[in-house]
Amino acid sequence: MNDLRNALALGREIAARRLTAVKVLEAALARIEARDNEILAWKLINPEQALAEAMARDAEEPKGPLHGVPVGVKDVLDTSDIATGYGSPIYEGALPSADAAAVANLRAAGMVVLGKTVTTEFAMRFPGATRNPNNLAHTPGGSSSGSAAAVADGHVPLAIGTQTSGSVIRPASYCGVIGFKPSWGAVPRAGLKMLAESLDTIGTMANSAADAEAFALALAGRPINPTAPLDQPPRIGICRTVAWPNIEHAGSRGLEEAATCAAAAGAKVVDVQLPEPFATALEAHDVVMTYESRGMLAFECDRHWDRLSPALQDVMKRGMNHDWPAYQSALANRRACRKSLADAFQDVDILLTPSALGEAPKGLSFTGSPDFNRIWTFVGAPSITVPGLMGPNGLPVGTQLIAPLGQDSRVIGAAGWLQNLLQA
Repeated sequence: MNDLRNALALGREIAARRLTAVKVLEAALARIEARDNEILAWKLINPEQALAEAMARDAEEPKGPLHGVPVGVKDVLDTSDIATGYGSPIYEGALPSADAAAVANLRAAGMVVLGKTVTTEFAMRFPGATRNPNNLAHTPGGSSSGSAAAVADGHVPLAIGTQTSGSVIRPASYCGVIGFKPSWGAVPRAGLKMLAESLDTIGTMANSAADAEAFALALAGRPINPTAPLDQPPRIGICRTVAWPNIEHAGSRGLEEAATCAAAAGAKVVDVQLPEPFATALEAHDVVMTYESRGMLAFECDRHWDRLSPALQDVMKRGMNHDWPAYQSALANRRACRKSLADAFQDVDILLTPSALGEAPKGLSFTGSPDFNRIWTFVGAPSITVPGLMGPNGLPVGTQLIAPLGQDSRVIGAAGWLQNLLQA
């Protein structure tokens, strides 16, 4: 067995006893053995422990559609049986006392934790060692770099990501997989090393919209009943946002290509402008993120300042420069954006916007700009990047879909429809 890309299909085969969780895990470990010395997607793996967990899954009745499926856990979520370092030397080798709530939920759904995937330092800027599977000279994005690369290279069908700015959507776009950021608060965050309480969202990396949603539901502890792709074309609003002046040719071309394909398939495609409060959303997001992250990392700043990277120190200093009134003003801007977001959906079902500026940048020191993701993280709206397009350098270019806050199934259905179209 060498296809580890379809999680729900693997779950069905395991439930029917045509496949075992142990065989699936052995195939995953073999793929990692063959490839991860180049990709470097994994921080820690304990094969013996994972095999014991898979054997236990095979010895019991299936607990759900993803029973026995192996997954990667981003190394900012606590695992009681695997060291959790948060991408920082401060916590290297530290073993948490409990699983994060999302990890406990996936185990309760019968899934197998294969190991911890590489993250940037505290899910911020300073990159980890992971490389883009499509071209090792290019970044996989951040901060969910290991999770995106592990799924893209076929190590596991599913992996957890988190997003404070663009850390699910952008690496998924760069690596060529589905990246799903649910509505803010949809997945419990207890046991996540949070960077910004008002922004952080746990999301999923997968190869299909259905798998991404099923995994998100498992992480939330909810019944797994994936949304089917739309059976008729949606009304699509092309939304370029205030980040558009920085778009690269590959990004603008990808957006146009996706819109053209959708229109040719019968979708109504129109331009949509975001309401006035969104004009300052990028600046407000930065204030909220840096102000809150300085508070969330207060212990590390106080006790271990010299062990923080210069890049993270810079973010902490920016947070220190924002006072309480500036923070409250930024939160007021978010409330105004959330209230007015419904206006953007008056005549459309879904928004279509770039997932990133373009292809993954060359080099490993810069994980790419999150500017096409930050607005949607700021308001908490569900977003998803759909693969299927390629840029001029032969690297993936994702297309991002947005739905209103709380309408996660809407964005999943549209993503399934678009993915079938782009990959036909």
